[in-house]
Amino acid sequence: MGSKKHIKGYLYIVAAAILWGSSGTAGKALFQGGMTPFELVQIRVTLSALILAAAFGVSARRLLRIRAKDIGYFLLLGGIAMAMVQGTYLYAISKIQVAAAIFLQYLSPILVALFSICFWNERLTVSKLAALSLALSGCYLVVGGYDLQLLQMNRLGIMGGLGSAVGAAGYTLLGERGMHRYGPLTILFYAMAFAALTWHILYPPFHYVTAGFSLNQWGWILYITILGTIFPFGLYFMGINYIRSTRAIITATLEPISAGFMCFFFLGEALGSLQIMGAALVIVAIVFLQLEREHDKMTPELIRAKKG
Repeated sequence: MGSKKHIKGYLYIVAAAILWGSSGTAGKALFQGGMTPFELVQIRVTLSALILAAAFGVSARRLLRIRAKDIGYFLLLGGIAMAMVQGTYLYAISKIQVAAAIFLQYLSPILVALFSICFWNERLTVSKLAALSLALSGCYLVVGGYDLQLLQMNRLGIMGGLGSAVGAAGYTLLGERGMHRYGPLTILFYAMAFAALTWHILYPPFHYVTAGFSLNQWGWILYITILGTIFPFGLYFMGINYIRSTRAIITATLEPISAGFMCFFFLGEALGSLQIMGAALVIVAIVFLQLEREHDKMTPELIRAKKG
């Protein structure tokens, strides 16, 4: 029975990773058609929040209830961390290869580990140090650091990708803290809602109403919102109910791989051989790091630090 649950959990995570990867490919196609990443991020978070609100309002109103004293927390989680993740991620995709942008965002587990070592008294072991070194080396290759011309051309996209990694790390750390008080779907809804609020402040509000997008563009926007955002987040949360979150993170590295294949076949976008080598190093680093952290025994000091 246990093995069946584990298989189900892995299948949920794999499906989530593939859907996330496909949304990146769809986003790139919209950017090539003239849409800007800031237009897409505003629509994406707004529609996600509205659809979740409607679904919860009809069938699960308890998921919409939060305490007034936690509004500041959700403002930080959604209005800053989620807004930053979505904006920088889509901006990176508009400037560099989709797979490269996603691999940069997947440096977030490395940043979470560094934060845990610096502030939560997590042990710095040889394995963790090796994983961090592999990740940095892989990142250097993925962004084309070996080719100065390529590096200069991709500078803004690289900054966007690294920004999305920082935002994702912040969202992960804040989300973990919120899980002690709320369920994952409540956290997801309010993160999207406050991110939508931020993007209606940063970008002309309700721009999408008068932008004149075609029916085809709206079709892809709905795909990215529903199948590229709401469904994969839901599947991911369902998956971690069956397998440990460390294993889920490792399995989710299928996302940039699937995105790379889809972009190659549908958009003709491909990574160079050294970039592929760097991508492999990033995946190996994440696997090493997550397995090491999974086997770490939490000290009383670490437990107190996380709760504090």
